[in-house]
Amino acid sequence: MATVGMSDIKKNVRLIVGDVPYKIVEFQHVKPGKGAAFVRMKMKSFLNGKVVEKTVHAGDKFEVPIIEFKTMQYLYDDGEMYQFMDNETYDQLGLTYEQCDDASKWLKDGTNVDMIFFKNQAISVQPPETMELVITETPPNFKGDTSSGSKKPATLETGAVVQVPYHVLEGDLIKVNTIDCEFLGKVK
Repeated sequence: MATVGMSDIKKNVRLIVGDVPYKIVEFQHVKPGKGAAFVRMKMKSFLNGKVVEKTVHAGDKFEVPIIEFKTMQYLYDDGEMYQFMDNETYDQLGLTYEQCDDASKWLKDGTNVDMIFFKNQAISVQPPETMELVITETPPNFKGDTSSGSKKPATLETGAVVQVPYHVLEGDLIKVNTIDCEFLGKVK
């Protein structure tokens, strides 16, 4: 199995710590005046979405997890779990709220998502990178709100909140980046 050392640490690198697969979200190489260099990193767990900090020294090695992605369709929330359907076999699979964590604010009935598998077990879900969603709630415009940098919060049909320009209104269909939770533009 492949391994990751201190010099391989970069953003989005996957590794196993303990028995848990992680993805590096932030890292910093530190070279103190006295002593050996080390890397401080923040890792996000594929199992529950929690972010953990870890310090890595020269010689530390981590295994690379074998993670598989499968396109599945989000069906509904049954009150205890989110239900998904395999687009090829039509098998249904449930994930707990904790497993979906950040992705849950982007789940909309009928949306195709990437189901993440580790050791043949579904562990998490990843929404599409961009989505088109309707604004369900946002403050009204006020006369004079035309400055180019101004933004206001807008709640989308999935419950996610993004910052939008003042000219965007309730009921508008907008395109958003689900990774950065960012407004990309209005859809005509």
